[in-house]
Amino acid sequence: MQEEIAFFGHPNVQSFHARTVEITKEEHLTLRGDCIIGVRATKACADLEPAIRNRLMKSDSHVKIEIVVGNDVYAISGSGDERLTLKNTHDIVIRKTNFVCPRTLSVRCDRASSDIPRRMVQVLKDPATKGLFRITVE
Repeated sequence: MQEEIAFFGHPNVQSFHARTVEITKEEHLTLRGDCIIGVRATKACADLEPAIRNRLMKSDSHVKIEIVVGNDVYAISGSGDERLTLKNTHDIVIRKTNFVCPRTLSVRCDRASSDIPRRMVQVLKDPATKGLFRITVE
């Protein structure tokens, strides 16, 4: 199962956070949002297709997230969790830890925002840059 979410860059994208990656439907980003890699996302957790949502809420599911910017693809692996609610209507967050809240899409991920190549982060500082957040759940 796969779903793609479009998002856009923002001048305040920093991508410094060591435990999370986030995209948001919000249009603005402050420097405090150091895990956010994109704004104006077309979907949040609550907007995901029911089949994807159901699979994400299983602890035995494997989650692959690909961040696609131009010709560059950055892959992150994580897990689903039976504690996920996927109810947030603004954001999607993936986490290295086991912490779960309504914004959490995946836990126990192998990478975080600070791991994203700096070249990709520089491109994401441009508001005209369109990216894709591709979620595959098995």
